[in-house]
Amino acid sequence: MSSEVLSQDEIDALLSALSKGEVDAESLRQEQIQKKIRVYDFRRPNKFSKDQAHTLQVIFENYARSLSTYLSAQLRSLVQVDVLSVEQLTYEEFVRSLPNPSILCIFAMPPLEGSAIFDINPNLGFAILDRLLGGVGEPLERVRALTEIEETVIEKFAQRMLAYLEEPWSGIVNMEPVLDHIESNPQFVQIVSPSEMVVIISLESKIGDVLGIFNICIPYLVLEPIIDKLSARYYYATSTKDRPGEHLPLIKSQLENAVVPVKAVVGRTSVTVRELLGISVGDVVALERSLQDEFEVVIGHKTKFYGIPGTQGNRMAVKVTRVLSEEDENA
Repeated sequence: MSSEVLSQDEIDALLSALSKGEVDAESLRQEQIQKKIRVYDFRRPNKFSKDQAHTLQVIFENYARSLSTYLSAQLRSLVQVDVLSVEQLTYEEFVRSLPNPSILCIFAMPPLEGSAIFDINPNLGFAILDRLLGGVGEPLERVRALTEIEETVIEKFAQRMLAYLEEPWSGIVNMEPVLDHIESNPQFVQIVSPSEMVVIISLESKIGDVLGIFNICIPYLVLEPIIDKLSARYYYATSTKDRPGEHLPLIKSQLENAVVPVKAVVGRTSVTVRELLGISVGDVVALERSLQDEFEVVIGHKTKFYGIPGTQGNRMAVKVTRVLSEEDENA
């Protein structure tokens, strides 16, 4: 407990003021008692400590960076997402603060039980839709509910945005966010009772020239099973552990499903424009190699194999005869 030490001059001045009646000792005593009283609203108990709120802010700062990168790539526009605030409210207060219509994405976070809300500000939502559908990313002049087609587009986009929650939360729980449905009227969304406490993470987002807020509402009941892990010490201890090979299966699966162009170069030749204009059906263009010669098989922009032409069933094919070594590629 901290205490303030008075100097001798301050003590003398205080005693002098008391003796002259300039300071009332009883009022000083009452003021000291009032300082010890802390206002506490039992209708809105603070269920998240400062340390837990700070940990949530760190988690969503990491999420905001990932979301900025994803949105910039998908929308082909400069996108900046920052954590604006982390607040505790009752669910009723949160619902009352939402406009109607809204874009409310209700999602689950298994293995945690219960639902949460990803609220997309209508200005941001329609700017995203405009960019995805080929526009310049302007919001609507008059806010309205989503059409069925727009809702389908937003559902797929929101699911991908929610998927980026996995990595920042991985140090605490291996969750897999799943979008349930989208609702436009806040009064129809009842994920917890009105008096239950929720944590609201507000993400200020700027897409081009459009500024708005993403709100993520997570009830205390959803986070209660892992509330002890929401400490800075635990979060940083688990996030800095060396876990070699943990992401190798994911990286491998992503690489295996990557699409690369494959091109077989049968041959090359040069013709004049006059010869090109004179080509007709049935003409033969001579190449610089014969039918028995190997030709290059190009992967992407590099020659990786040599092969010979052939058929596989009713389709044309290339039979690989040899693989280029790294020395041959660099030669």
